[in-house]
Amino acid sequence: MSTTATVTREHQPTSVLGLDSQINKLDKHGFLFGKKLAASMSPLLHDVVYHELGLNWEQIRLDSTDMDLFLRLIRHPQFYGASVTMPHKVAIIPHLDELTEECRDVGACNTLFLRHLPDGRRLFCGANTDVIGIRESFVQNVPDPSVYANRPAMVIGGGGAARSAIYALHKWLRATCIYVVSRDKSEIAAVVAECSKRSYGARLVHVETAEQAEGLEGPGAIVACIPDFPPVTEGERVLRRIVEVMLRKERKGAILEMCYNPSPYTALGALAESEGWQVILGTEALIWQGIEQDKYWTGRKTSELPVGQVKKAIAARLAQISKQ
Repeated sequence: MSTTATVTREHQPTSVLGLDSQINKLDKHGFLFGKKLAASMSPLLHDVVYHELGLNWEQIRLDSTDMDLFLRLIRHPQFYGASVTMPHKVAIIPHLDELTEECRDVGACNTLFLRHLPDGRRLFCGANTDVIGIRESFVQNVPDPSVYANRPAMVIGGGGAARSAIYALHKWLRATCIYVVSRDKSEIAAVVAECSKRSYGARLVHVETAEQAEGLEGPGAIVACIPDFPPVTEGERVLRRIVEVMLRKERKGAILEMCYNPSPYTALGALAESEGWQVILGTEALIWQGIEQDKYWTGRKTSELPVGQVKKAIAARLAQISKQ
């Protein structure tokens, strides 16, 4: 491993100690960079892809908030790219050389990939494959697009995943407008301001009360981007009442529950199912955004990647979680 990327006991978290010996066994390596990664299925997904393609590659968990460490580690000559998760999806952007259109428009990056220049230099580029994961979750799992197309949609939450959901609903899923709800009004204000800069803020409707929700047309697609915790604060309780009003509308739809860590079987998903909604597990978004990442990293097309084997592996892991 290069000197600039060497992990030392004095300065680095214990989660990355011993990285040199792990990396030296591989032809190429990548990282999953973020916090609370123990239950993430991302390394499993990519391991299946690399095994099926005969590649001696691996995605290594880097459970850290140390951005300087990450920026040193990616300089290694055998680094191929990284999945970037919370809390780094926005913070990583100033450190990148180029951004894809989706990454720039969403303002959040979940994928770091390399572009090689003729002179041998490598550019560090950012993409947002979360938007593809969200789009494909609906396209692949809802046979009749009229369930969600040309109807309002709703996004629950105000973080990076919510921004990706808004973009996907706006650009590809034909939402007539997008209701945005959060426990934190300042989060929504920031989202609306950013989307307005990118020309689609006018399509957002901030729903602040259950009474307001009662008077609105029901959504056809909902994307939930919040942790699976019971509501405790007043803001959280208001948010839950708004969601309950929307779920009880006469015309139902499909909800993508983005939360799958530590389990995709959430309280919100159970509530939606009890109200007659089709629930799409967050692992669907994981699968399709992960396949899109491997297109960047391996140079293969979707048809050349082992999508079926990935689905089987994730289903097997879900079965384990269900038993637990």
